[in-house]
Amino acid sequence: MISILVSLIGGLGLFIAGMYMMSHGIEKVAGNKLRKILETFTRTRLTGVLVGLFFTAVIQSSSTATVMVVTFVNSGLMALSNACGIILGANIGTTVTAMLVAFRLSAIAPIFVFFGAVMMNFIPNPTVKKSGEIVMGFGLLFVGISTMSSSMAALREIPAVITFLSSFTNPVLGVLMGFVITSIVQSSSVTVSILVVMGSMGLVDLRICMFIILGCNIGACSSAVLTALQGNNNAKRAALIHLLFNIFGTILMFVLLLLFSPQIETIIRTISGTGDDPGSLGRNIAFAHFIFKVFQVIVFYPFMDQIIKLTYVLVKDGEKTEDSEDIFKLRYINLNKLPNPAVAIYMAKQEMERMANAAFTNLTTAMDCLLNEDVSGVEKVYETEKYIDWLCEQINTYMTKINQNAIPLRDADLIAGYFHVCSDIERIGDHAEDIADIVKYFNEKDVHLSQTAKEELTGMMSIVKELMKDSLDMFVTGDMTNMEKVTDLENQTDKLERELQDKHIQRLSEGLCSAQAGVFFSDIISGIERVGDHATNIAFSLYNAKNRRNDKAG
Repeated sequence: MISILVSLIGGLGLFIAGMYMMSHGIEKVAGNKLRKILETFTRTRLTGVLVGLFFTAVIQSSSTATVMVVTFVNSGLMALSNACGIILGANIGTTVTAMLVAFRLSAIAPIFVFFGAVMMNFIPNPTVKKSGEIVMGFGLLFVGISTMSSSMAALREIPAVITFLSSFTNPVLGVLMGFVITSIVQSSSVTVSILVVMGSMGLVDLRICMFIILGCNIGACSSAVLTALQGNNNAKRAALIHLLFNIFGTILMFVLLLLFSPQIETIIRTISGTGDDPGSLGRNIAFAHFIFKVFQVIVFYPFMDQIIKLTYVLVKDGEKTEDSEDIFKLRYINLNKLPNPAVAIYMAKQEMERMANAAFTNLTTAMDCLLNEDVSGVEKVYETEKYIDWLCEQINTYMTKINQNAIPLRDADLIAGYFHVCSDIERIGDHAEDIADIVKYFNEKDVHLSQTAKEELTGMMSIVKELMKDSLDMFVTGDMTNMEKVTDLENQTDKLERELQDKHIQRLSEGLCSAQAGVFFSDIISGIERVGDHATNIAFSLYNAKNRRNDKAG
């Protein structure tokens, strides 16, 4: 008995390891492309269903899909109505793993393991190595199934096991078991696949498996719910949509199974086929999972607007307050819990966008204080600068952590550039602090800039503001359309800095400007020019990363 249990646990371990290796391999090879698909092709709810189905079928995890959806909703990139479609599609896509298990590909699994090992260990190309993880994972998945099947075949010879499993007929306990196991393993695919193997060995019947599957549906929501707890109200609503859909679907199917279980079993057996082969019942279970999901989507698709409204009732908006930069907090990243690898770098970029907006606003505030000779805003500049420094430290720590984990290959190329971006943003913040220091000094020593100097600084800042805006847009969107414009603005800034320095020297020589104010004026325009350089670096971070990637490929 002990040897059977050891073999069973080992097979389960191989199955889970194979599934996660395959899933993570796909994320590393194509995670950024799949992320783009989710971002781009969700204009309508129907297309969202199709995209969610495709994405989840490829990535082999509805948890990954829903967690990414919650992330996008949290960042404002995706509306709740569009998120609904992906969530519905993900519920169907998650049935693919169990369907694969039902078709019993164990005989050829060692071939996949061999070729995966060759790709991972003997071919230097990074993409091929990561693809080898996919192939290896696929093979290990079915090796694990074969091991579990052999162990479960031996369990059929133990009367106590058969008696226990035969006595397990309570529908409520079945739902509860499915919920608990799936919440622990964080994957309904794993739980249902185990049921498929047990069914193939004749250890369980179809009826109780259908109730366990219903519990799996609710347990699969745990990952998205945990992610949403760290997000804003819309993120919580997205996770709640997933949870409510599965709860309502479970209640509906539970009632239907209690009333029409024989008829539903007949429909499932008719669709999936019956036969004398050992895998027949396993296929019935896998198709039951698929049919339940499709039926639930068809039934609840017309009522998703009502479900969205219900989430607004359950998660109410509090009083809206503007973000206060003197409260040290993170909005998108969590150093204690890294997100799915496919969205990790995206979350860092979102947080850096916040940091950049804070730095740009702080620079503008400092310049306004200088030009208006208003010292009242200086302390605010200092407080925001402390917040920017703290953000930079937190983001760098976060990127170091995700860089130590498996992330998509393209995202790995971006990491180095993102460290530089974070540094450039922090340096812009430092220039704001430098200007605030000058404002304080001018106020204490009663020093004033001439009206001409103020007009020149205003003109230079208008160019740099436009440069900062376009640079941040390029960084956030990845759109290189404005590359030439950014370069031109940066050249204008350099040229203007030289011109203003010459005019400043001429004013000094003519006695139109005090020497004390003149020294600081020169420092200010030099600092603004360097801000333009830092902004340009931010704009070109993606372009430079692409060149690094091309150099590697070459």
